[in-house]
Amino acid sequence: MDVDTTRVDGSSHAQDGDAEQVEEEFRSLLEGLRTTLPGVQLVTAFLLTVPLYDKYDQLVRSERMAYYVAFFTALLASLLLTAPSSHQRLRARDGEGVARRHRHHLDVAVRLTIVGSVLFAVAITAVAFLVSSIVLGTGWTLAVTTAVVVTWAWSWYYLPLVTFRRDA
Repeated sequence: MDVDTTRVDGSSHAQDGDAEQVEEEFRSLLEGLRTTLPGVQLVTAFLLTVPLYDKYDQLVRSERMAYYVAFFTALLASLLLTAPSSHQRLRARDGEGVARRHRHHLDVAVRLTIVGSVLFAVAITAVAFLVSSIVLGTGWTLAVTTAVVVTWAWSWYYLPLVTFRRDA
C-alpha cells in the first residue's frame, strides 16, 4: 500500500515505484534532447554568422525581421532545451545526487522542452523564410516557408497529439 508523501509545503516526493518511473521518463527526455540540441546549435551558429556577411546590409525589412525572429527564438530554444540538463548539474550539489525522483521536476522539464521545441520550430521557419527570400525570390519563399510549417506542424505536433493518441 502506497502512502501519501505530501509535505507540509504542498510538494511531494515521488513514491518508490513512481520514483523509478520518473527517473526513466527523465532519462528518456534527456536522450531525446541529445538529438534535438545539435540542430538548435547548428541553426544558432548559422544565425551568429549572418551579420558578418557583406550582403547583410542589403537585406530588406522583412528579411531583417525574419533574421531577428530566427535569432531570438533560436537562442531562447537553446536556453530552454538545455535547462533540464542544467537542473541535473545544479541538483547534484544539493545533496539529492543526480536522482530525478520528483514528478514536479519532470513536469517542469517536459514543459520547458515543449516550449523550447515550439521556439525552435519558429526559428526554423524564420530561417527558411530568410534563406528562401535571399536565394529564390518572393514566390518560392512562400512555398518553402509553407512547406516547412506544414512539415513541422504535422511531424512534431499532429502525429503525437492526434494520430498516436487515436492509435492508443
